[in-house]
Amino acid sequence: MSGEIKRRGLMLVLSSPSGAGKTTLARGLLASDPNILMSISATTRARRPNEVEGRDYFFVSPDTFEDMAKTDAFLEHATVFDHRYGTPAAPVLDKLRAGGDILFDIDWQGTQQLKERAREDLVSVFVLPPTHDELERRLKARAQDSDDVVAKRMAKAASEISHWPEYDYVVVNRDMDRALSQIRSILEAERARRTRLVGVGDFVAELTR
Repeated sequence: MSGEIKRRGLMLVLSSPSGAGKTTLARGLLASDPNILMSISATTRARRPNEVEGRDYFFVSPDTFEDMAKTDAFLEHATVFDHRYGTPAAPVLDKLRAGGDILFDIDWQGTQQLKERAREDLVSVFVLPPTHDELERRLKARAQDSDDVVAKRMAKAASEISHWPEYDYVVVNRDMDRALSQIRSILEAERARRTRLVGVGDFVAELTR
Protein backbone atom coordinates (compact mmCIF):
# COMPACT_ATOMS: atom_id res chain seq x y z
CA MET A 1 0.00 0.00 0.00
CA SER A 2 1.56 3.27 -1.11
CA GLY A 3 -0.13 5.51 1.47
CA GLU A 4 -1.19 7.93 -1.26
CA ILE A 5 -4.84 8.66 -1.95
CA LYS A 6 -5.73 9.60 -5.51
CA ARG A 7 -7.49 12.94 -5.69
CA ARG A 8 -8.88 15.34 -8.27
CA GLY A 9 -6.98 18.59 -8.65
CA LEU A 10 -8.35 21.99 -7.72
CA MET A 11 -8.40 25.50 -9.15
CA LEU A 12 -7.12 28.07 -6.65
CA VAL A 13 -8.19 31.61 -7.55
CA LEU A 14 -6.52 34.72 -6.15
CA SER A 15 -8.35 37.99 -6.84
CA SER A 16 -7.84 41.53 -5.58
CA PRO A 17 -7.88 45.14 -6.69
CA SER A 18 -4.73 46.09 -8.60
CA GLY A 19 -1.87 46.74 -6.20
CA ALA A 20 -3.08 44.58 -3.31
CA GLY A 21 -0.32 42.06 -3.88
CA LYS A 22 -1.99 39.02 -5.42
CA THR A 23 0.59 38.65 -8.18
CA THR A 24 3.48 38.68 -5.69
CA LEU A 25 1.61 36.20 -3.51
CA ALA A 26 0.97 33.97 -6.52
CA ARG A 27 4.68 33.95 -7.36
CA GLY A 28 5.55 33.13 -3.75
CA LEU A 29 3.12 30.22 -3.72
CA LEU A 30 4.45 28.84 -6.99
CA ALA A 31 8.03 29.09 -5.73
CA SER A 32 7.24 27.27 -2.50
CA ASP A 33 4.93 24.53 -3.82
CA PRO A 34 5.96 22.41 -6.82
CA ASN A 35 2.53 20.75 -6.94
CA ILE A 36 0.65 23.79 -8.24
CA LEU A 37 1.08 25.40 -11.65
CA MET A 38 0.06 28.82 -12.91
CA SER A 39 -2.77 29.02 -15.38
CA ILE A 40 -1.62 30.90 -18.47
CA SER A 41 -4.21 33.26 -19.88
CA ALA A 42 -4.62 34.57 -23.39
CA THR A 43 -4.78 38.36 -23.61
CA THR A 44 -5.20 41.08 -26.21
CA ARG A 45 -3.03 43.60 -24.36
CA ALA A 46 0.50 44.43 -25.47
CA ARG A 47 3.40 42.48 -24.01
CA ARG A 48 5.40 44.35 -21.35
CA PRO A 49 9.22 44.36 -21.58
CA ASN A 50 9.70 41.75 -18.83
CA GLU A 51 7.03 39.34 -20.08
CA VAL A 52 7.58 36.16 -22.08
CA GLU A 53 5.11 34.66 -24.56
CA GLY A 54 3.75 31.36 -23.23
CA ARG A 55 5.12 31.92 -19.74
CA ASP A 56 3.24 35.02 -18.60
CA TYR A 57 0.47 35.13 -21.21
CA PHE A 58 -0.45 34.04 -24.69
CA PHE A 59 -0.59 37.35 -26.53
CA VAL A 60 -3.23 37.19 -29.25
CA SER A 61 -5.02 39.58 -31.56
CA PRO A 62 -8.57 40.74 -30.78
CA ASP A 63 -9.84 38.70 -33.75
CA THR A 64 -8.15 35.52 -32.53
CA PHE A 65 -9.52 36.07 -29.03
CA GLU A 66 -13.03 36.57 -30.38
CA ASP A 67 -12.80 33.34 -32.38
CA MET A 68 -11.73 31.43 -29.26
CA ALA A 69 -14.61 32.90 -27.26
CA LYS A 70 -17.15 31.98 -29.93
CA THR A 71 -15.96 28.36 -30.01
CA ASP A 72 -16.19 28.01 -26.20
CA ALA A 73 -12.43 27.51 -25.92
CA PHE A 74 -12.22 29.48 -22.64
CA LEU A 75 -13.14 28.44 -19.11
CA GLU A 76 -13.60 32.14 -18.44
CA HIS A 77 -12.94 35.41 -20.19
CA ALA A 78 -13.36 39.06 -19.30
CA THR A 79 -12.55 42.61 -20.30
CA VAL A 80 -10.34 44.48 -17.84
CA PHE A 81 -9.13 48.03 -18.45
CA ASP A 82 -9.98 47.84 -22.17
CA HIS A 83 -8.14 44.55 -22.72
CA ARG A 84 -9.50 41.00 -22.95
CA TYR A 85 -8.26 38.04 -20.90
CA GLY A 86 -9.29 34.40 -21.06
CA THR A 87 -8.29 30.97 -19.70
CA PRO A 88 -7.98 28.19 -22.31
CA ALA A 89 -10.11 25.30 -21.02
CA ALA A 90 -8.49 22.13 -22.34
CA PRO A 91 -5.10 22.22 -20.52
CA VAL A 92 -6.75 23.12 -17.20
CA LEU A 93 -9.33 20.33 -17.29
CA ASP A 94 -6.69 17.78 -18.30
CA LYS A 95 -4.53 18.83 -15.35
CA LEU A 96 -7.42 18.57 -12.87
CA ARG A 97 -8.29 15.04 -14.03
CA ALA A 98 -4.65 14.06 -13.50
CA GLY A 99 -4.74 15.34 -9.91
CA GLY A 100 -2.83 18.56 -10.52
CA ASP A 101 -3.64 21.97 -9.06
CA ILE A 102 -3.91 25.19 -11.06
CA LEU A 103 -3.43 28.73 -9.75
CA PHE A 104 -5.44 31.60 -11.23
CA ASP A 105 -4.70 35.33 -10.97
CA ILE A 106 -8.05 36.63 -12.26
CA ASP A 107 -10.73 39.16 -11.33
CA TRP A 108 -14.25 38.70 -9.98
CA GLN A 109 -15.76 38.42 -13.46
CA GLY A 110 -13.57 35.46 -14.31
CA THR A 111 -14.18 33.87 -10.93
CA GLN A 112 -17.94 33.99 -11.46
CA GLN A 113 -17.56 32.22 -14.80
CA LEU A 114 -15.34 29.53 -13.25
CA LYS A 115 -18.04 28.95 -10.64
CA GLU A 116 -20.56 28.38 -13.40
CA ARG A 117 -18.30 25.93 -15.23
CA ALA A 118 -16.62 24.01 -12.38
CA ARG A 119 -17.77 25.07 -8.90
CA GLU A 120 -16.70 21.84 -7.19
CA ASP A 121 -13.13 22.28 -8.44
CA LEU A 122 -12.88 25.93 -7.36
CA VAL A 123 -11.32 27.46 -4.25
CA SER A 124 -11.46 31.26 -4.30
CA VAL A 125 -9.46 33.74 -2.20
CA PHE A 126 -9.91 37.52 -2.22
CA VAL A 127 -6.82 39.51 -1.23
CA LEU A 128 -7.46 42.88 0.42
CA PRO A 129 -4.98 45.72 1.03
CA PRO A 130 -4.63 46.86 4.67
CA THR A 131 -5.75 50.44 3.94
CA HIS A 132 -6.86 52.68 1.08
CA ASP A 133 -3.70 54.78 1.39
CA GLU A 134 -1.44 51.73 1.31
CA LEU A 135 -3.13 50.52 -1.88
CA GLU A 136 -2.44 53.87 -3.56
CA ARG A 137 1.17 53.85 -2.33
CA ARG A 138 1.76 50.37 -3.76
CA LEU A 139 0.32 51.34 -7.12
CA LYS A 140 2.59 54.37 -7.34
CA ALA A 141 5.63 52.37 -6.18
CA ARG A 142 5.27 49.96 -9.11
CA ALA A 143 6.35 52.82 -11.41
CA GLN A 144 4.95 51.08 -14.49
CA ASP A 145 1.73 53.06 -14.83
CA SER A 146 1.09 56.75 -15.40
CA ASP A 147 -0.60 58.93 -12.78
CA ASP A 148 -3.78 58.82 -14.86
CA VAL A 149 -3.75 55.00 -14.88
CA VAL A 150 -3.12 54.88 -11.12
CA ALA A 151 -6.07 57.20 -10.57
CA LYS A 152 -8.23 55.01 -12.80
CA ARG A 153 -7.24 51.87 -10.90
CA MET A 154 -7.95 53.53 -7.54
CA ALA A 155 -11.36 54.62 -8.75
CA LYS A 156 -12.17 51.05 -9.75
CA ALA A 157 -10.80 49.50 -6.55
CA ALA A 158 -13.95 50.16 -4.51
CA SER A 159 -16.07 48.38 -7.10
CA GLU A 160 -13.69 45.42 -7.22
CA ILE A 161 -13.51 45.17 -3.42
CA SER A 162 -17.31 45.08 -3.21
CA HIS A 163 -17.21 41.53 -4.60
CA TRP A 164 -15.37 40.06 -1.60
CA PRO A 165 -18.50 38.25 -0.24
CA GLU A 166 -18.54 36.07 -3.37
CA TYR A 167 -15.26 34.37 -2.36
CA ASP A 168 -14.60 31.36 -0.13
CA TYR A 169 -11.80 33.08 1.80
CA VAL A 170 -10.52 36.61 2.48
CA VAL A 171 -6.86 37.40 3.23
CA VAL A 172 -5.74 40.90 4.28
CA ASN A 173 -2.24 41.48 2.93
CA ARG A 174 -0.67 43.50 5.74
CA ASP A 175 2.49 41.41 5.63
CA MET A 176 3.46 39.39 2.56
CA ASP A 177 4.91 36.42 4.47
CA ARG A 178 1.89 36.16 6.74
CA ALA A 179 -0.55 36.41 3.83
CA LEU A 180 1.35 33.74 1.91
CA SER A 181 1.27 31.46 4.94
CA GLN A 182 -2.51 31.86 5.16
CA ILE A 183 -2.96 31.01 1.48
CA ARG A 184 -0.74 27.93 1.80
CA SER A 185 -2.84 26.76 4.76
CA ILE A 186 -6.02 27.20 2.71
CA LEU A 187 -4.53 25.18 -0.13
CA GLU A 188 -3.45 22.32 2.12
CA ALA A 189 -6.85 22.13 3.79
CA GLU A 190 -8.68 22.12 0.46
CA ARG A 191 -6.42 19.39 -0.89
CA ALA A 192 -7.60 17.19 1.97
CA ARG A 193 -11.30 17.85 1.39
CA ARG A 194 -13.07 14.48 1.31
CA THR A 195 -15.02 15.19 -1.88
CA ARG A 196 -11.76 15.62 -3.82
CA LEU A 197 -10.30 12.31 -2.64
CA VAL A 198 -11.54 10.17 -5.49
CA GLY A 199 -9.37 7.27 -4.37
CA VAL A 200 -10.32 7.27 -0.70
CA GLY A 201 -12.74 4.35 -1.06
CA ASP A 202 -10.01 2.09 -2.41
CA PHE A 203 -7.59 3.35 0.24
CA VAL A 204 -10.02 2.55 3.08
CA ALA A 205 -10.82 -0.85 1.58
CA GLU A 206 -7.09 -1.65 1.61
CA LEU A 207 -6.85 -0.56 5.23
CA THR A 208 -9.76 -2.70 6.37
CA ARG A 209 -9.33 -5.86 4.30
